[in-house]
Amino acid sequence: MRFWIIITTAIALIGGVIAVVATMTSTTVALSTPTHGACRPLPQFASDPGLDLTDEQLGNAALIIQVGHELSIPPYGLQIAVATAMQESRLRNLPYGDRDSIGLFQQRPSMGWGTREQIMDPRYSSTMFYTRLQQVPGWQDMQLWQAAQAVQRSGFPYAYQQWAQLAAELVQRFGGGLTCVTPGGPHVEKAIHYATEQIGDPYVWGATGPDAYDCSGLMMASWAAAGVALNRTSREQWRNGDPFPLAHATRGDLLFWSHDDTPAGIHHVAMYLGNGTIIEAQQTGVPVHIRPIKLAPAESGLMPQAIRVRAPIQAQA
Repeated sequence: MRFWIIITTAIALIGGVIAVVATMTSTTVALSTPTHGACRPLPQFASDPGLDLTDEQLGNAALIIQVGHELSIPPYGLQIAVATAMQESRLRNLPYGDRDSIGLFQQRPSMGWGTREQIMDPRYSSTMFYTRLQQVPGWQDMQLWQAAQAVQRSGFPYAYQQWAQLAAELVQRFGGGLTCVTPGGPHVEKAIHYATEQIGDPYVWGATGPDAYDCSGLMMASWAAAGVALNRTSREQWRNGDPFPLAHATRGDLLFWSHDDTPAGIHHVAMYLGNGTIIEAQQTGVPVHIRPIKLAPAESGLMPQAIRVRAPIQAQA
């Protein structure tokens, strides 16, 4: 009898180990394998040393997301909060800042955010950010930088947008349930429809619409019309999707021009419409237009990859 008990116990232990290993394997696969329409880390981030995060930064991001979960904040709100903290403090709980700004979100005691001791508590400062975000009418339909700016009132409002994709990856990593656009899905046609409606609008450097655009401003506004949050500049939009050879470019893909054939040299972006055509806001004096493009061989300065957008969906359109 005791012999069978020993055997049964051993089998149970082995089964438990197998179950744990299976769980660990499943979790690893879920984090590293692309899933249909899901956000996940992109190769450009893995190879960019400037985006390596410390344990402190990752821990603060996880805490911001956890607080958001506790407050029943939707995934897009978690993304806004993480991007905001990344811009304000690089996800560090700083005891200093501009004037009396302190903490993860660089909140100011003199502006009614709380006492210095309260703001230096990351849980308190995260709660305060979410509380004020929820007080912004229609924040879920805003572009990320607009929602962050409505709370923070920064002198550099567009700066929040540069962290949109990184924030999405962190929300995804820590279980935020963020959804990204499915390549080739209906969001693509909505973005193209918006872009083509802007034909004839003037090029203005730094403009994001609705009556004038620069190159990346047109891309950001077009995808925002489909409920998809892109980064602000052409160089940052390179990170908003998956690279494919130009020969495999499809409708809605982003095409990029670089001074030195590297992502660091990117200076222009356009949207591929298929059949050898693009839509772009090219330069001063040239309105938004559609033109033919050579992909093989590629025209001068064109990067050899197209980027198929897989960026966060900010509002289900």
